[in-house]
Amino acid sequence: MHYDVLLIGSGFGSLTAAALLSKRGLKVGVLEQAKYPGGSATSYKRKGYWFETGATTLVGLDEHMPLRYLLEETGIQLPGLRKLEVPMQVYLPNGTIVTRYQHLEQWIAEAERIFGKQSQREFWDYCYRISKQVWQVSLQQRSFPFSTASDLLQAARAFRPGQLMLIPGAFKTMEDLLRHYNLHDNKLFIDFVNEQLLITAQSYMQEVNVLFGATALCYTLYSNYYLDGGLINLVQPVIDYCKNNGATIHYGQEVTGILPSADGYEVTTSKGSYSCRFIVSGIPLNNTIALYKDEKLHNRLQKYIFPSEQLNGAFTMSLVLKKQARNILHHQLHLPDGLPVINSKSIFISFSHDADNSRAPEGEQVASISTHIPDPAGTYIHQKEKIEQAIVAALAEADLVLPQQIISCQSATPGAWQFWTKRAYGAVGGYPQYRHIKPWQMKDARLDHKGAYLCGDTVYPGQGIVGVCLSGIIAAEKLIRDQRL
Repeated sequence: MHYDVLLIGSGFGSLTAAALLSKRGLKVGVLEQAKYPGGSATSYKRKGYWFETGATTLVGLDEHMPLRYLLEETGIQLPGLRKLEVPMQVYLPNGTIVTRYQHLEQWIAEAERIFGKQSQREFWDYCYRISKQVWQVSLQQRSFPFSTASDLLQAARAFRPGQLMLIPGAFKTMEDLLRHYNLHDNKLFIDFVNEQLLITAQSYMQEVNVLFGATALCYTLYSNYYLDGGLINLVQPVIDYCKNNGATIHYGQEVTGILPSADGYEVTTSKGSYSCRFIVSGIPLNNTIALYKDEKLHNRLQKYIFPSEQLNGAFTMSLVLKKQARNILHHQLHLPDGLPVINSKSIFISFSHDADNSRAPEGEQVASISTHIPDPAGTYIHQKEKIEQAIVAALAEADLVLPQQIISCQSATPGAWQFWTKRAYGAVGGYPQYRHIKPWQMKDARLDHKGAYLCGDTVYPGQGIVGVCLSGIIAAEKLIRDQRL
């Protein structure tokens, strides 16, 4: 079967690109190894319950943000959206509960109450201003990172003087910023910042540059949403849009090889083969490079590949609970002594909405729990039960989940994540931020500078769904511009 464009994987970056390319009238095919679309931003069904696969929060519908851009470009509607009045609560090691309000003034007042008044206003005013500018410039400069003269020409056309204010932030870390505001000795605040950065930028303040770090810290200051039925109902409207434009989604098709041909590419899968003029890979760069037999391409891309030692995996739990009224759905618990076996210092839990009866029967609800594990390939977990017990005990101590509320529980290690998603090492969240890699040194969307492109969380890492959505926008635009479609 021949296509204009084949997309490898149906993660949200791929689906974003597929929607924009199918809108142009191209014949689009999507190859997905699983039986559900959406990759790490979807839901799966088990024993009648719908659990989130990876991501649990939805951000990106505010002005100048990628998800809003996608919906406006396509006219896609998201049913069952519920705006969260409070995006999250954080439980500090000293027992204090921090409420992460969306409204900036309300959040600053809370930060001053918890961490002291010194420089909190100045720090958060600056971070929020940078984050808004980052998202606005990201959509203005859709040829970034640059790798051709055409990119530079497009960048010049999209240049606005205000974009220059972001440049210094690429050379400073979040640790530098905390020092600038004399917050580097505030241990309670430093611990808070580090654990918040870990769940959004996949790294700590010593490594994360200010551009990514400020943006990551401020995601609760934007509109956060819950989707009835889970994030599968973010993915399905995009799938439907693509299908209505003639696209085809092939499930159970794990790609095993990519070979350049006279008129494009030959793609082999676990069930057959396909041909296409162009490719967009939405799977991690580690997985993508393994599909090519081209040694020169391997050598050229090797500098962009992160080994397991520089990545994070996750230990996850999916709970079925007796329903309890909850005003706040997302919580992060900081653990001063760390979890046994893996030593993770925080856990993140997301509950299904009280009014959403589509993910669990009446009187019940589901919850998703995750915690980071560094170097997933080098961390084989033999004692899952110890970790599970420690997490349940921490949730009970915080009065979030009591043992008698738990109807069922299942947990998964990075090995299980790798088995089900096929992501290299079972890594989650994309490539972490490292200070030695400047934004313009990240991998461009072009894979081979012929007809193969890349999107997903190893292109625009961190920042969740909104980041991978941006990566799909950029990949589609570069393909269209390069090929003059």
